Formats: sequence, structure tokens, C-alpha cells
Amino acid sequence: MRAVFLILAIFASFAILACTSSNSPRPETIYTNASIWTGVPNAARAQALAVRNGEIVAIGSNAEIAKLRGESTAVVDLNGAFVVPGFMDSHTHFMSGGFQLASVDLRDAKSPEEFSQRIADFAKNLPQGRWLTGGDWDHEMWGGELPRREWIDQLTPHHPVFVNRLDGHMALANSKALQLAGIDRNTPDPEGGTIVRDPQTKEPTGILKDEAMSLVYRIMPDASEAEQDEAFARASAHALARGVTQVHDMGGWGDLATYRRAHTRGDLKLRIYSVVPLGTWAKLAEYVKQNGRGDEWLRWGGLKGFVDGSLGSTTAWFYQPYEDAPETSGLMTTDTTALRNWIIAADSASLHVVVHAIGERANDWLLNVYSEAAQKNGARDRRFRIEHAQHLTRAAIARFAELGVIASMQPYHAIDDGRWAVKRIGTERIKTTYAFRSLIDSKAALAFGSDWTVAPIEPLLGIYAAVTRRTTDGANPNGWVPEEKITLEEALRAYTSGDAYAGFQENRLGTLEPNKLADFVVLSEDLFAIDPVNIPNVRVLRTVVGGRESFIAQ
Repeated sequence: MRAVFLILAIFASFAILACTSSNSPRPETIYTNASIWTGVPNAARAQALAVRNGEIVAIGSNAEIAKLRGESTAVVDLNGAFVVPGFMDSHTHFMSGGFQLASVDLRDAKSPEEFSQRIADFAKNLPQGRWLTGGDWDHEMWGGELPRREWIDQLTPHHPVFVNRLDGHMALANSKALQLAGIDRNTPDPEGGTIVRDPQTKEPTGILKDEAMSLVYRIMPDASEAEQDEAFARASAHALARGVTQVHDMGGWGDLATYRRAHTRGDLKLRIYSVVPLGTWAKLAEYVKQNGRGDEWLRWGGLKGFVDGSLGSTTAWFYQPYEDAPETSGLMTTDTTALRNWIIAADSASLHVVVHAIGERANDWLLNVYSEAAQKNGARDRRFRIEHAQHLTRAAIARFAELGVIASMQPYHAIDDGRWAVKRIGTERIKTTYAFRSLIDSKAALAFGSDWTVAPIEPLLGIYAAVTRRTTDGANPNGWVPEEKITLEEALRAYTSGDAYAGFQENRLGTLEPNKLADFVVLSEDLFAIDPVNIPNVRVLRTVVGGRESFIAQ
């Protein structure tokens, strides 16, 4: 053991000396007097780190790093604060989040009356004819009754309204929006979607699920470039204040164009991995040929597809019917023949395939297709991902590691859905719901995110959720499906090095060590020194991205 410590000490000294040679430039900034969890396995805590040209050049004790100081080096005293690698979010709808920040907020509306009144109040400040969107409502907040257009029609006579459930898999349209979209009792359900109808009159209630939502989206006006840029700026500021230094954005080509404009202006303050729709794989393959895959601030090359819908909308695809909706076992939102062909073709073009699957049948189907694609296209470092991997069979859990498939999951969903999931799928199926512990034990790669705006883009809340599994209603103080809790260190890794691996960046991000990018977060409390139930109370004091201080708490 003494020999091991000696080797580590020699290595650390060599790293410091390499930075202090007479010909070596001095750091631009030194951060000192901190407790630094580097994320490097089995490494001791550090006290200080030095930054130059957006990279960490040294990390160690206060005394060691102080030796590197030059005449122009800035020194930031962190006063004993706790430092971790920059939090990453492996699954966001980032531009939607930026727009939602300026839209009606229905997430915590606790009754039909409050839901309706918030829409009415917001409409009063909108010019006539302007679409009222956003929402992020949750009908489980008032017992599970789906909203109807009659709730809001008289309150919004001059505005088309289309407000989505928080999972993004169903939305409520008022009568004006339905009329503009040409939806009436004779409109057939589109493939992969459902128009919910009144059981007596057969008229649309206003609720549209999954692909049926496209009937409205296709007639809504596009946001201007200026509006898109403003939304991106709002989203960036919001994320940085919560310690997020990079997002993997499940967006579209217009979103990528917005990010490229910001990059050209020098306005990127956090890193973006821009993922576009899987059905456009041929376009992306050509785009990569012409433009490469971006740089360390903005990258592309990923494709997002969908197998099924969501649990909250009863459209996640299961083998057995829902307990509270026995007429359905969910649906496939994309034609499975087309989806299979896209996955295999995109993989053959060396693109990065990430696909949404929530129900156990959807996950099994996707694992089978991933296995087929790997066999057809040969061995390579492809890093297939399943986004959500929410409800799994026992057999599926083992297959993630066997196939090298990354489980890209959102722990906050567990403490949100846990309030009501048992009524949807019963006591047996929830045993392998959000199976973080089982996946890690099976040696699967785990990456964490938020699915913002479905859930808050707050990694600290996600860590709290993964470690405690205490549902948001307070009904499960010892954790919902507590067997699937994970440790604090495991949760931190899923938000840092796990996300770096999920984006092919483990050589540059995810841990704090020399020659990696200087992305880190300063927190008000040492997460390892407090009761995990208090993690939501921890504040982000400073967010540093590429050596730039992108957020400082006031």
C-alpha cells in the first residue's frame, strides 16, 4: 500500500513540475481553498486547480497549485466550497424549454379550476390571434381526469390554445385550435396517435396523443430567428444557474441552426450535443460529410427516434394492458418497419443512434433491433442508447451490458411518476421500473438527464431522486421501489463521466484532471457530508465552462 501511495505522489509531483518548468506558460486562473471531488476513481480530494486556455493544467493541494501562480494569474478563493465536474444532461428538449420559460406554466396546477384560470390569465396579456402554448400540465395533480376543451373555450375566444402535458405525449387544444387544424368528429386517428373523443357524442374532447398532436403542430406558425435566439438565451441562463455545463438536445434541424448562429456570434456559454430526428439520417450523413461533426462547444452526429409514447399518456408500449385503461397496452408511435430500417441504415453510416423506449415491450423490441444492426454492420464503437429505458423486463436489464447499450435515464421521473404509476401498471411491473441499481449491478453504462421540460433541468434534484427515490407527494419517505436506489457517488458519475461517455467525450470531460476541459461546478455544501434528503437545498454558487465563469450566484 505504501508503494501505491508513493507512485501516486510521484505522478502528482511530475504533473505539477511539468506545469512549472521555466518555459511553461502560467495559468490564467487558479481556484483554491476548495474541497474538490475529481470524479477520478479512487482519487483523493484535491484543494485547488489551475486553468489555462479552457483546460485544467494542474490539480492538487493549495500549496502545490500556488507554486504555479504567475504575475497575471487570477486567484479565486472558493472559501472551502465543494467542487464537482460540470453536470451534464443527457436528454433535454432545450429550445422547448427556452420557449416554455416565457409561456403559461401549468405544471403545479392542482385543480381543473386552477388549470383553467392560469390559461385565462395568460391569455389576457397576449395579442389577439396569438397562439397560447406551453403548459406542462399533469392531470394526476387533480386525480387523473383529462382536461377538455370546454374548460377553456369561453376563457380563450380570441386565441388558439395548444398546451401539452408535461411528458410531451399529449396536449389539449381548444375549439379554435381544432378548427384551424381541421379536426372534427370525422377526422380519423393518425397512425401512431389518438384523437380522444367523448364516448357519447364522439366529438373530439381536445386531447390529442402522440402523432395526433402533429395535426396541430403542422399548422402552427414557426418562431422567427430572433424568437429562437431569445429562447436559447433564456434556456442557457436557466441551465447554467443549475450547474449544467453541457446538454444533449433531442431537437431538430432548426434548433441546430440556432446553436450554430450562437456559436458564430460567440454566444455559446454551455456545450451542446445537437441530436436531430432519426428519419433524417441520410441528410445528417451528408451534413457530416460536408461539415464534420462540430467542435468541443457544439457537436452533431446523433439521431433520435421513438418506439412508443409515455406512461402518463397510457401510450407506452407494454405486453399487457394498463390496469386503469384495460382497452390498451400502449402504441408504437413510429412504424416499426421504417424505424428498424432507419436504425440499421443510420448505424451503417457511422451515425450515433439514440431511441426513445419506455414500455417493456418497446425496450425489448429496440434491444433486438440494436442487436440486429450490430450483427449486420459489424463491430465498432457505436454506443447505441435507449432514452428513458423506463420499464424493463428482468431479461432486458442484463442485455444492456451484453450489447453495450447505454441506458440514458431521468431519475426525477421516478419520484414524479411514483405517485401514481402503480395504478397504471400494477405492483408487479413496477418492480423493474427505473431500475438504476439493477442496471449498474449488471455492468450497464448509465447516463442521467432531465428530459426538460418534462422534468426540471436540475441535476441536484436528479441526484436526490436517484439516491432517495422519495416521491414528490411525500408518500414514500423510505423510497419508492427502494431496492433500486443507488449511491451518491454512482449518481454523480451518471451526471458527469456517464454522460461524457454517452457523448463520446470521456477523454475530455466527466472528471477533473490535467488536459481535460475546465468544466466544473461550485456547490454550497459537500454532498457527501449531508443527509441526502437535504440535497435539494444545496445551492449552485458558480458554474465554469471551458474556464469561463458562466454563472456566479448573487
